[in-house]
Amino acid sequence: MLFGDEHVRRYEETDGVEGHDWQEGVPALVLTTTGRKTGQERKFALIYQEIDGKHVIVASKGGAEQHPGWYFNLLEHPEVKVQVKADKYTARARTAEGEERAKLWPLMAKVWPDYDEYQKKTDREIPVVVLDRV
Repeated sequence: MLFGDEHVRRYEETDGVEGHDWQEGVPALVLTTTGRKTGQERKFALIYQEIDGKHVIVASKGGAEQHPGWYFNLLEHPEVKVQVKADKYTARARTAEGEERAKLWPLMAKVWPDYDEYQKKTDREIPVVVLDRV
């Protein structure tokens, strides 16, 4: 199983042949954000689902009290790059709210049930992020 920078590297080198199917039934994409402090590109392999034609990710950080760094990056710089297999595109990231989040959360927890456990571990509402292709 691939993790971190090695996951991103192999994914990019193979257009997702290695790394897209992170675990059985659990797909991953590569998200590239702009560092809010450094201004440099930062890449992350993240679990996703395609829902209503859009890619959706979750800023869980395993239920930690703080959001993951990549989430803070996209709040500061919402234009991101996305790679799903060989498909590479620019997107505008936004946090799902209200009814949209209520619809998306169980769909994401279906692919990665640990999200429900992560939410129980923290007082923060774990963000669900929609990547709108631009």
